[in-house]
Amino acid sequence: MSDEAIHDYIAGQAGAAAAMLAALVRAPSDNPPGDCAPHAETAAALLESWGFTVERHQVPQNLVRAHGMVSCTNLVIRHRFGPGPTVALNAHGDVVPPGEGWSHPPYAAEIEDNWLYGRGAAVSKSDFVSYALALRALIETETPLAGTVELHFTYDEETGGEIGPAWLLSENISKPDYAICAGFSYAVVTAHNGCLHFQVTVTGQSAHAAKPETGHDALHAATAILTALYAERDRLAGECSAIPGIGSKKLTVGLIEGGINTNVVPDKVTLRLDRRLIPDESPEAAESGLRTLIQSAITGLPGISVHINRVLLARPLVRLPGAARLAALVCRHGAEVLGEDVAATGSPLYTDARHYAAANIPVILYGAGPKTIELANAHRADERLYLPDLPKAAEVIAKTLRDLLAP
Repeated sequence: MSDEAIHDYIAGQAGAAAAMLAALVRAPSDNPPGDCAPHAETAAALLESWGFTVERHQVPQNLVRAHGMVSCTNLVIRHRFGPGPTVALNAHGDVVPPGEGWSHPPYAAEIEDNWLYGRGAAVSKSDFVSYALALRALIETETPLAGTVELHFTYDEETGGEIGPAWLLSENISKPDYAICAGFSYAVVTAHNGCLHFQVTVTGQSAHAAKPETGHDALHAATAILTALYAERDRLAGECSAIPGIGSKKLTVGLIEGGINTNVVPDKVTLRLDRRLIPDESPEAAESGLRTLIQSAITGLPGISVHINRVLLARPLVRLPGAARLAALVCRHGAEVLGEDVAATGSPLYTDARHYAAANIPVILYGAGPKTIELANAHRADERLYLPDLPKAAEVIAKTLRDLLAP
């Protein structure tokens, strides 16, 4: 089908697309606490009103609880145009809690100067709409394709994606040949960082503050560990990825808990840390080195022990064979639709795309977001989406699918 037919159809649906996004934003889906099944039902009803058949895949409650959530229902839409490969489009409907500092109510979906404000507007409820609109355009314009398009709308990206995309794939609910995950309109992400989370528990022995020498100060030991970690952070800042957009390795201590009372020598201190992994490095080597660093920091401190628990290992996304063609198509159509260069790059974030890559599925990130995470206020107050970008992203995706699945 011609570029003009796809463009005209999508342009004619811009108002309906904005209305669907507003409805999705007005339905909270904060994770935590992760009670996301009600939002999935809202989304399913909206998608059904657009003529789609929506599969509701409820994740077993024991798995939901094990991943720190209350409820999770993943949505799948499939449209088979003809024999050929399957392309999955994945966006997540769970969002981080709004926090403070909003100038627009986080769930009002207010519009000002063509920007729609609200939690999840950019990350990534907008791509529920852009992907659905792209598929609808191909169906309504009767574009001849050789293959199947699936929409995967999942609900646990903020807690790791293990019961979202990873679960859909492991349960054989879907077996796509390609995947596109939620992203931003002015760049195609083909690689991104991974992440390692540790919980470090430092244990000593309590004592009265009048006689601290009779105990073993866990906070003193934790201070030695923190000194080593911050020195390591400075060192890592000089180790950068060769992939544009990734930057350097990162290390952050995000949480500290411990102590009993002001007049008691602390017997236990817990640290939570985040180590960002660049695609160029081995996650196993990074983890081993960090464990050695922490253990070495308490060498010589009597009565002190340390337990290191890996909370999360999200592997970096690296480009698989087949992803280059997908990226090239999106870059070409993105430049045509947006009127400016759209290039392949890396991202310092980590996303659900890694689950498709782990299943050996070529995957990239592209969607309706603004030019930068900062411009979108992603994960901050006043998260927003520039509404004219919504149909443009849908048009880029539709034309990419048309070319990828050309008979």
